[in-house]
Amino acid sequence: MNKIIYLDAAASAQKPASVIKAEVDFLQNSYANSGRGICNRSVAVDDMVASARAHVAKFINADTNQIVFTSGATDGLNRVVNIISSQPWYSKISTFAVSDLDHHSARLPWQESLRAGNFHKMYVCELDENFDIKIDSIPRTDFLVVTAMSNVLGRGQDVEKIIAAAREKNPHVVTVVDASQYVVHSEIDVKKWDCDFLVFSGHKIGADTGVGVLYIRDSARYWPEKFGGGMVVKTDEKQTTFAASPDKWEAGTLPLTQIIGLDVALDEIEKNRPDLNLIKYAYDELSKIPSVKILTARDAAILSFIVDNMHPLDVGAILGAHDICVRAGNMCASWIHKRMGIPGSVRISVGTWNTMDDIKTVVDIIKNIVK
Repeated sequence: MNKIIYLDAAASAQKPASVIKAEVDFLQNSYANSGRGICNRSVAVDDMVASARAHVAKFINADTNQIVFTSGATDGLNRVVNIISSQPWYSKISTFAVSDLDHHSARLPWQESLRAGNFHKMYVCELDENFDIKIDSIPRTDFLVVTAMSNVLGRGQDVEKIIAAAREKNPHVVTVVDASQYVVHSEIDVKKWDCDFLVFSGHKIGADTGVGVLYIRDSARYWPEKFGGGMVVKTDEKQTTFAASPDKWEAGTLPLTQIIGLDVALDEIEKNRPDLNLIKYAYDELSKIPSVKILTARDAAILSFIVDNMHPLDVGAILGAHDICVRAGNMCASWIHKRMGIPGSVRISVGTWNTMDDIKTVVDIIKNIVK
């Protein structure tokens, strides 16, 4: 069997040995539920979760009680819409703004809520010639969704400037940042960005699937939209008193094993991020092929491209037949592909496990494909 070359880190990262070891050790030697018991083992798990939460908070420059664990970015993004639309002060005449950079998970919850009659209007922010959000065209709106980095283009947006421009139009705008791709490649500072909500998934940075982070700046402003065990101080037939954040947002049992892995994955990515020199080499080599059109910048964290007269899925299938794992299709980002007038693209994305030999191999195969 040939060696599998995994170049699909932007979809989901391979797991470092340290993450796997931490999760196995937890399951074999330390497992118990959190927030439910008073025995030493349960208290130890509480401490592990608290440590992971504090680590995430430091990682994005937030306060510990602003960090909520979810099942992933999709869960977090859907929860934000549900949280907002369940508030007593919420009005169905509210507007929201999105952009063509958005992943389906960032835009569809808002778009479908609009169709259900829960919002009045959707604006789509304009993009410039580099497919960056045009700062001077951001509309006055009640809610703004910002994709910090497109999973197709790999271009980091100036989130701080985008949010500042939105607040100039409406000081009370509520801002939601999808940092699912950005978190792998650059540092995040929620205080500097001045965002109200932010999400990312653990599996993008080498943690397990089934865990994500939802940052909520002003928890006291919002009533929870999910209910269950662990979030209640007291309740009767007339009234319920909810716990303080983050407990009020974490009804039910947390994905404990994945949270333990997330803590270790953060250590790994803080020490070692993907090597952009691998992508730069691929960019330079593929740029020499007339039939290949590259959609990303040379210093992007990922490389997306199309081949003349070939469907992206066909290119992806051929690479797959050579044991090369890449992403092909619309990548759950229909809008940016539609804007570029193409059905989809092929994406190479590297992780810390990849080598220059991996990239040279895929480049050689692509060259043979287009001969």
